[in-house]
Amino acid sequence: MRTIITLVVALLLLIGQACNTIVEKQENRESDSSEQAIFPKGEAGPATNFTGNAYNYGLVANDSIYNTLVGNVYFEKSARSNWHSHPSGQILIVLDGEGYHQLEGQPRQTMKKGDVIKVPANTRHWHGATENESLTQMYILPKTENGFVTWFEPVTDEQYKSNN
Repeated sequence: MRTIITLVVALLLLIGQACNTIVEKQENRESDSSEQAIFPKGEAGPATNFTGNAYNYGLVANDSIYNTLVGNVYFEKSARSNWHSHPSGQILIVLDGEGYHQLEGQPRQTMKKGDVIKVPANTRHWHGATENESLTQMYILPKTENGFVTWFEPVTDEQYKSNN
């Protein structure tokens, strides 16, 4: 009987230690989001082009062979780009989180992890995170021999919050 009690106590202690280890690992993962990020956070985007905090990390530098620019942008909650356009369009690939994008004259759209958005050439648009979630997106600028980006005015809070 004493042996059974000793085994039960030992088993309960092991289960308790295992539960603590699992909880500690979960807390560490939640507190260290950089371990979960695919790419480094990058450089802060200029306040002249963004509302809130957005960070750019270049992945593929422009050159005369590929004529393509690729990078990653991390938007903190509520952060967004100004209105802007690209002479050859833009492709956005959502890697994590949730955000909005809007083509001028069209309703605001929600974008989530796994979404691919094609922005037509010379179309004014904006994109950024929702109020409740950050957003990580990859951008692709093709045919860079035509130019990169033209920046316009900030997206107002009213525009950001509107579905139209």
